[in-house]
Amino acid sequence: MLEVSVSGYHSWRRRPVSNQQQWDALLQQRIQEIHQCRKGRYGAPRIHAELRAEGVQVSRKRVARLMRAGGLRAKGKRRWVRTTDSAHPFPVCPNLLDREFNVQQPNAVWASDLTFVPTREGWLYLAVTLDLHSRAVVGYAMDAQMPATLPLAALQMAVQRRCPAPGLLHHSDRGSQYASRMFQEELARLRAKGSMSRKGDCWDNAVVESFFSSLKRELFEDTIFENRTVARQAIFEYIEVFYNRQRRHSTLGYLTPHEFERQAKAA
Repeated sequence: MLEVSVSGYHSWRRRPVSNQQQWDALLQQRIQEIHQCRKGRYGAPRIHAELRAEGVQVSRKRVARLMRAGGLRAKGKRRWVRTTDSAHPFPVCPNLLDREFNVQQPNAVWASDLTFVPTREGWLYLAVTLDLHSRAVVGYAMDAQMPATLPLAALQMAVQRRCPAPGLLHHSDRGSQYASRMFQEELARLRAKGSMSRKGDCWDNAVVESFFSSLKRELFEDTIFENRTVARQAIFEYIEVFYNRQRRHSTLGYLTPHEFERQAKAA
């Protein structure tokens, strides 16, 4: 039926596996290990960067082909409801950042925002502060509610860890928590300048929005945490162990925030 001779068939069976096939098998095994180790969070670009960091010379196209053959893909994106309450009586700061997200010095520009994480106990609210120089999360706080003290706690953690010099630019949306007298007084005490996004424009704080998108996609996607304690522990591990120290960031040339800061300091 296949028009193959008996001798040709047996010759094919005796033929050794080619070097390329052997290399593909080894490479696919390592790709699966990285994909599993990163809990399905990495697609072809980041797995390619991970392999290159290990000294493996391979093209991104080959990595993508082997991932398709193995049925591997990164977790998909989801849409999430925003938590900004801009209907408040507090004054708002001008948009001094103006989407200038590429910052050359550490602790010169920070960006903050709030989001929520679903649990079977109810929402767990998360506030983060990122250093736009390295995209590192320098401060964060979690609470069952969303008071003005929540982003303030994230800011204070960042200040304690980084000790920014006067002149720091702090950017956020124009939500009531960030516009509150309590938060603005803390910025004044630090001699920091406040900056806020334009109304209804999430792109003005795109770096933090991107972080939240990655966290929700890579940490739990379709999972609802059993309670807030479990969610807190998972978020802590994601930020402190994975995101700042292991996750390769495309904007940083596929370095981790920790590696990027270390190289910038050495330079």
